[in-house]
Amino acid sequence: MTVVEITDLSDPRLADYSHQTDVALKKARGTEHGLYIAESALVLQRALAAGHRPRSVLALGNTVDEARALVGEDVPIFSGPSELLEELTGYLLHRGLIAAMHRPALPSAPALLEHARRVIILENVADPTNVGAIFRSVAAIGADAVFVTPRCSDPFYRRAIRVSMGTVLQVPWTRLGDWPSTRKLLATAGFQVAALALSADAVSLRDFAAPERLALVLGAEGEGLTADALASADTVVQIPMAHGIDSLNVAATAAVAMWALA
Repeated sequence: MTVVEITDLSDPRLADYSHQTDVALKKARGTEHGLYIAESALVLQRALAAGHRPRSVLALGNTVDEARALVGEDVPIFSGPSELLEELTGYLLHRGLIAAMHRPALPSAPALLEHARRVIILENVADPTNVGAIFRSVAAIGADAVFVTPRCSDPFYRRAIRVSMGTVLQVPWTRLGDWPSTRKLLATAGFQVAALALSADAVSLRDFAAPERLALVLGAEGEGLTADALASADTVVQIPMAHGIDSLNVAATAAVAMWALA
């Protein structure tokens, strides 16, 4: 397809980029599961490698050739000067290009657990920055899948994808139901559950003997894990601290725990 030079910001084909919120993109018309935004050529490349389909690309003039090399001739590429694209999107495209990507269908939880040995469960982690950072650690240090509770921030939100450097698009993940059904699901798959929390009866991470199949549960900063999450755990684990510090940021906690139990 010929590159489309933008002259009119009211062009309906640009609606995916016109100050759209993540929530609005998730409900985008003409899609089965909604859209998400991939920022930068690197993230777009990782999305394509994961089998995700682009609906269109928005590119600065000097990145059009790079965009075409990634998506081919069948995906529309819209281009224009930086000032015009910033007016359209509401932010500066300092990474050169963004793409509106079709959200894939999420896999089933049993399918992800079938061949997994280490998984991460995020309970009600509302900050997409933390979600993205945890996914990056999962990809780098090693876990087989991530599970998020209904109130957890969406890993496909633009900020989460950006902070994760696109690893959200590589690491398998899906959403869970309530804790009784989750506990049953994990037990059936042979997983023990370790909750990272500040608790009087918590086992030090140094002393925790990890089983063959383990689910690590992390909660929101401030609130921590819910009573239902703690009740569903086989063990509560705590990272030993020095200098009177009681805990780490949840993303740092995830990284330390995964490293220690790799």
